[in-house]
Amino acid sequence: MKNDLEIDLLRSFVAVAAHRNFTHAARTIGRTQSAVSLQIKRLEDIVGKRLFDRSRQSVSITHVGEGLLVYANRILAANDAALSHIQRPEAEGLVRLGAPDDYATYLLPQVLAGITKDHPRLQFEVTCDNASDLLPMLERGDLDVVVATHPLSAVAGQIARHEPLHWVASPHYVDDPKTPLSLVLFPSGCVCRDIALDALRQIDRSWRVAYSTRSIGLMEKAMLESSSASIMEASIIPPSLKIIDGQPGFPALSEVVISVHQSNASEPHVSLVADNLLSKLGYVAKQKAS
Repeated sequence: MKNDLEIDLLRSFVAVAAHRNFTHAARTIGRTQSAVSLQIKRLEDIVGKRLFDRSRQSVSITHVGEGLLVYANRILAANDAALSHIQRPEAEGLVRLGAPDDYATYLLPQVLAGITKDHPRLQFEVTCDNASDLLPMLERGDLDVVVATHPLSAVAGQIARHEPLHWVASPHYVDDPKTPLSLVLFPSGCVCRDIALDALRQIDRSWRVAYSTRSIGLMEKAMLESSSASIMEASIIPPSLKIIDGQPGFPALSEVVISVHQSNASEPHVSLVADNLLSKLGYVAKQKAS
């Protein structure tokens, strides 16, 4: 007799995978830490494999857990979409959404298309900018929902997923360690930019910013037509570029977190969109990265 994957167990599993911390995960889903630990143990018994490696200092997801995470996000997204369709079939109104240009280009179209299909009366107005500019707009009431990137040292909002960072360049890129590294980056205020420059300072690698733009399309074009490199999240790397991690002069990079923020006074149709973004972004990001 087969055991089914239960929605509550998967929701706790996804929360732990996002937060890499049982206590923080328990807080976000309204359960105790011990209850979440028991749920993860029960899920591991069902699949017959270990999903997390745990120590007193850290929690890391196993290779089996990474595989299950793809299906867990898909199952939860389908479950939430079904309930939303049945319980709130008449959701309508304008949702003002803020996101960085790279997410708006590579992650949001598929997610928003799915939400619109389930709720055709919803409308979206998307503003592209750095999170450092978008979050104050949310506070002022100029936006309803913001998708933002945060460093591991300053996580905020509701976590959709952890995202690896990579050094990228054109397929024909060859580094010259004797010259300053030419970089194509988002403008000041971008978390990924800060991580890249801090990493280079740690190894005393000289650099110069050759291009600074909010457009992911212009960044791609600049790298393809020059001897410049950049740093990008795994899920938004264009297929025309190659990952150049591990080469001398390109230090290891920390992960970042993709989070969803919404106003505390959100209307029901805005909360519906935020919930869908939270459940679907992790799955879409994982697809793009694989």
